[in-house]
Amino acid sequence: MASFYNSPELDNLFKNLSTKQHSQLIQRSLAVIAKLAEEGLDRLDWKILAAALEDLEQGFQVFSQYRHTRKIAIFGSARIARNTPEYKQAVVFARQITEAGFMVITGAGGGIMAAGNEGATREKSFGLNIRLPFEQTTNEFIAGDKKLISFKYFFTRKLFFLRESDAIALFPGGFGTQDEAFETLTLCQTGKYGPVPLVLIDKPGGDYWYNWNQYICKYLVARGLVDEYDVNLYT
Repeated sequence: MASFYNSPELDNLFKNLSTKQHSQLIQRSLAVIAKLAEEGLDRLDWKILAAALEDLEQGFQVFSQYRHTRKIAIFGSARIARNTPEYKQAVVFARQITEAGFMVITGAGGGIMAAGNEGATREKSFGLNIRLPFEQTTNEFIAGDKKLISFKYFFTRKLFFLRESDAIALFPGGFGTQDEAFETLTLCQTGKYGPVPLVLIDKPGGDYWYNWNQYICKYLVARGLVDEYDVNLYT
């Protein structure tokens, strides 16, 4: 085996890993960290790297036990109240898809996220929380569960939402929901994710996604900013 950065300690570590499954990928990962250590990164760089790795480790550990179980991610506003048609619809939707054999992944917050966990029940729910200075608190239906993960970064959180989901259900929401919708569409469009069903759900008679689709067609497709075929990425 080639020597890594003239470090006997690392060479010994790599040799001890040689019998482990995926040893080459383990060595590759450690080699990248060793290379970074030689490049004089500052403290903030290392804090970002360490926190991102901790996020990934948590996600891998939790989902590894459910790798062969189909899952659906539910996105939607944290601000939708429990007495609204949208909330009740999300509860029913989550209940029905778990009865069909799926588990549910939500952002672990309130509103539509709470409805998803409520409908799926704790046993069939995951919660991917994000640590924010405001607004986001864990809903009662997933709080304290072993399948609740608290992420430092949005990008690692999004990775697990999409990596672990076999379909995406989008309910009405604000900037966060729009971010999740457009990133999912971008990844599907570029072949980085999917194809998977991307379903837009609104209350009976609601016009949230109708108006959203009108915007896509009128201002993006009509101007040639996206291909007409791209509207087939969602339903």
